[in-house]
Amino acid sequence: MSTGPTKSTPNGFENSLRPEEEQNKIDEMRKLIGPLSGKLALYCSDASISRYLAAQSWNVKKAAKMLKASLKWRLDFMPEEIRWDDVASEAETGKIYRSNYKDKHGRPVLVMRPRCQNTKSVEGQMKYLVYCMENAVVNLPEDQEQMIWLVDFHGYTLSNFSIKVTKETAHILQDYYPERLGIAILYDAPKIFEPFWKLAKPFLDPKTASKVQFMYSDDPKSKKMMEELFDMSLVESAFGGGDKADFDVNKYAERMREDDKKLSAFWKKDDNSASNAQPTVTADPSLEPTNSDSDSEVLDEKVEKPSLDVDEEELSIEETLPGTANVKAV
Repeated sequence: MSTGPTKSTPNGFENSLRPEEEQNKIDEMRKLIGPLSGKLALYCSDASISRYLAAQSWNVKKAAKMLKASLKWRLDFMPEEIRWDDVASEAETGKIYRSNYKDKHGRPVLVMRPRCQNTKSVEGQMKYLVYCMENAVVNLPEDQEQMIWLVDFHGYTLSNFSIKVTKETAHILQDYYPERLGIAILYDAPKIFEPFWKLAKPFLDPKTASKVQFMYSDDPKSKKMMEELFDMSLVESAFGGGDKADFDVNKYAERMREDDKKLSAFWKKDDNSASNAQPTVTADPSLEPTNSDSDSEVLDEKVEKPSLDVDEEELSIEETLPGTANVKAV
């Protein structure tokens, strides 16, 4: 039965379902996932489940499988436990930071500056990326599920490109943070980046690719789009805005430590139930609800994890691009 044209929800992602149909699919998801407790139950809000459904075009079984894998990853990686002092060395140059302004839709903004890469540890870089994502999420307003990425390409060279980081970033963002991206603005990307983008785009979900926007400082249309999205007096001068202040890691550290308190308070909401029950999460492709009695059983389930053992010198650009069979929207 037709449900009318696809529309955007207040959270930002597209939804062609009526509210009661969406709720039915959420309820189906909960049956497939099985009982949860503690932090995993807190994570699986209706809004969160809707993101996974939207990423899989509202296919309940595919979305449930994706969510189960995310829950397993959260048990293993414990992203909610990462604090500023755990990643401060990665943040010193301001290669990724959450801006102190939001866009006109209330979405938090992550600024990324590839030229400021300061470490070679892929694990450390991914831990910091996850910290930044979790920080942006905890700063979302109640009616928003998405964020903005502003990527500053000034000073970018091929030496800033890493196959390992590209592969792991794509894996984490597409698999574990679906539908968190509202728009990614690639600002003043150089010519040397264009061939890589042409190779990468066909391997992306069309919805994901449509969220990537190239904007240029000398382009009137780009200027208009930036003004429609932001109060430009608050935006960094690197993006044509009025803020000329340099990144100050000491001031940023103060902000992040305050945000860490906010993060801790959020995840303590369900501490009582967390201590009285065990989570039930599997990565079983059958998606049958389970009744695991302990976390050890959960952790024994086989879920494909990102591999950091990649010989960068042996890979070409083409090998950084995953196949299209299981592409998810972010």
